[in-house]
Amino acid sequence: MTDATDTSLRNILTSVQSIAVVGASDKQNRPVYGVMRFLQGKGYRCIPVNPRLAGEMLLGETVYANLQDIPESIDMVDVFRRSEDVGPIADDAISIGAKVLWMQLGVVNEEANRRAMDAGLKVIMNRCPAIEIPRLGI
Repeated sequence: MTDATDTSLRNILTSVQSIAVVGASDKQNRPVYGVMRFLQGKGYRCIPVNPRLAGEMLLGETVYANLQDIPESIDMVDVFRRSEDVGPIADDAISIGAKVLWMQLGVVNEEANRRAMDAGLKVIMNRCPAIEIPRLGI
């Protein structure tokens, strides 16, 4: 089971620095675009992941096709994909040594949650850091 208490959310959001945003979009009307811009404004390094946009620039960052292509360490993987698509993303988050797997609002995958937690990652499901940060006063 995930630990989504205010204390654990605060600990995660104050300890991570680099966030891979899986499902990043160049469409400004998409929630992922606004969340990524918000997180950047709060000082997080957000690295967009989208195979369709790989190699392009998005909000000042190079877009990568997948998590393995990112040439630096990632603290948190923020998932903007359908719940059924999270399994391989969780496996990739484990393989790159991420500390946190964060599934956005409406994204819940218990099997991915279990695998990530068994590998030592902290997991948050069905939450948005752009909502939690102001709510927690971070």
